[in-house]
Amino acid sequence: MDDAQLLRYSRHILLDELGIEGQQALLASHALVIGAGGLGSPVALYLGSAGVGHITLVDHDTVDATNLQRQIAHNLARVGQLKAESARAAIEAINPDVRVTTVTQRADAALLNTLVAQADVVLDCTDNFATRHAINRACVAHKKPLVSGAAIRMDGQLSVFDTRQPGNPCYACVFPEDAPVEEALCATMGVFAPLVGIIGTLQATEALKLLSGLGSRITGQMLMIDGRDLAFTPIKLPQNPACTVCGQSH
Repeated sequence: MDDAQLLRYSRHILLDELGIEGQQALLASHALVIGAGGLGSPVALYLGSAGVGHITLVDHDTVDATNLQRQIAHNLARVGQLKAESARAAIEAINPDVRVTTVTQRADAALLNTLVAQADVVLDCTDNFATRHAINRACVAHKKPLVSGAAIRMDGQLSVFDTRQPGNPCYACVFPEDAPVEEALCATMGVFAPLVGIIGTLQATEALKLLSGLGSRITGQMLMIDGRDLAFTPIKLPQNPACTVCGQSH
């Protein structure tokens, strides 16, 4: 690190848990962020400000006026722009050290297979089960840690799925691919603005811990977050031996 970086990241370097070695690990790391909306906004901003050396942002959508209530990486001047490009501009305004790559197409299985293989950590900031399952499959296939967040109305959840260690569950262990699901969209059900900030910030926290070598203590758990009472409830998640993605037969 040069003198400017030592100054910029001095508050990290002062932490016994991080220090110079941890900050250098962040600078050398690559995070893949899928979704640049309510969850992806705080994720992208905190990963960028913390000095993650390379961030790939994937989002095919554009900024809409209704997004501005909660998607803090965007602003009124960038309504109509691609969200990935808007988030890149927000990161670069904070930290020009960071290399930001944008992918402005829908995250399908083929694209994810390529992008996940290149990343050190993957953050699922999407809002639909089909994409979540495609992300999970790619992470299991390439043995990459997955930090997953979700929020709707006043409730949210956070999980870290890391199948590099045997016995850890994947996303499909909890939400099987063939299970009937009812998509819950904030466009029809609403979402409390600070809740996506809380969950996105926690996603960034777990990703930074994984990248710096601290590791995540919530691997194999789901942290349920009740925004009404600000209650945090961890639930242990066992691996499903019959899981079609990470089970014993796979």
